[in-house]
Amino acid sequence: MTNQIYPPQTFAQKALARAAGLDYVEVGQVVDARPDVVLSHDNTAAIRQIWLEFGQPRVLIPDRMAITLDHAVPAPTTKHAQNHAEIRAFVAEQGVRNFWEVGRGICHQVLSEEAIVLPGQTVLGSDSHTTHFGWLGAFGAGIGRSEVAALWATGELWMKVPDTLHIVLEGLLPPGVTAKDFTLRVIGDLGADGGIYTALEFSGAGITALSLESRMVIPNMMAEMGAKNAYLPPDDQVIDYLARRKAKRENQTVSDEIVSNLKAQISNLALYPDSGAPYAAEYHYRAEQLEPYIACPHSMDNVQPLSQVAGTRVQQAFLGTCTNGRLEDIAAAVDVMRGRQVAKGTRFLVIPASSQVLTEAMRLGYIQTLVDAGAVIGVPGCGPCMGNHMGVPAPKEATISTANRNFKGRMGTADSEIYLASPAVVAASAVKGVIADPREL
Repeated sequence: MTNQIYPPQTFAQKALARAAGLDYVEVGQVVDARPDVVLSHDNTAAIRQIWLEFGQPRVLIPDRMAITLDHAVPAPTTKHAQNHAEIRAFVAEQGVRNFWEVGRGICHQVLSEEAIVLPGQTVLGSDSHTTHFGWLGAFGAGIGRSEVAALWATGELWMKVPDTLHIVLEGLLPPGVTAKDFTLRVIGDLGADGGIYTALEFSGAGITALSLESRMVIPNMMAEMGAKNAYLPPDDQVIDYLARRKAKRENQTVSDEIVSNLKAQISNLALYPDSGAPYAAEYHYRAEQLEPYIACPHSMDNVQPLSQVAGTRVQQAFLGTCTNGRLEDIAAAVDVMRGRQVAKGTRFLVIPASSQVLTEAMRLGYIQTLVDAGAVIGVPGCGPCMGNHMGVPAPKEATISTANRNFKGRMGTADSEIYLASPAVVAASAVKGVIADPREL
């Protein structure tokens, strides 16, 4: 693909052209995409029922499938347990190698840790937050169950090349302001429907200055404004992360030579937008002008500065999910909780995004500090985010959460309120029993 022949292209154009085996695609063009990874989770059993209608004895792409049990783990009901049993049988029958059991963690976190998804690849999944993989420089998109079944049967899916919005973050985030605050501000500005079937590209010094775990927050949450995918340009930190984890997964010695060779291979896969790419719109933010934000009930774009809602009573605080259940998120909570206690009348739930996160948090003493402060630690997985179990609120209760959705009933109770915030704000609110600014503790 040479820019001397073709007009400048966005990342989405280049990624879908590669997935379709084409040299160039236009925005709006419909292509037959062949994804590198097809993701599903606890909904695999339901997808299997759709796939059976194709009349095939075998799935076509077992080597490209990745399945994780994460949404209701451990199984809270007999129905959930039966669902898991059916998935285990299907995985064994079809020879799906990339399968992770109850307790390994949330699909997006696990596939990142296992280096299953690489830059420039296309991953389609039956989970709306498959946009998550944009932090790796991949094209990640959520699709429906019937579409996943079609991919199992054919390996291909029609996709329309989306328009792209370019969002630039310049400068450095001030103390107490996080990637979560930036994403909430963007969604608040552009609206919960501001990115429907649109690709997003993020760039700027404010993006490259973020830690890898902070970068994961941004594309994950872009699903909340309807984005088809969201992309951050993969730099050497991302490529080194993947090389080391890929070497470990493949049981190779993580030597300098092996890592260097893998980095070269992964770098060759990476795709970057061209200068002059055709963006539908461009938005610029100055990091130093941002502040902590809260998404208030019952809409993702009902975003207010923390200062406007501080003091609001909360009965539950929840730290976890694919958005903010990583080690640095737990560390942020520990910084707030050390030497303090969860407020009387408030519960603080902490659920690591994966077993690797849990193991490291235990090694560093984070879990002990949180338990001593009165927090409740859950099994790695989605926890109460979907309202299945492990933290369903009572009617009239308010929860402040690091999750990604706050519509009515999201956590299992329609007559309750969900506020979304960064990990430090959630921890500070657990200490105070009201929405609180950790910078004031």
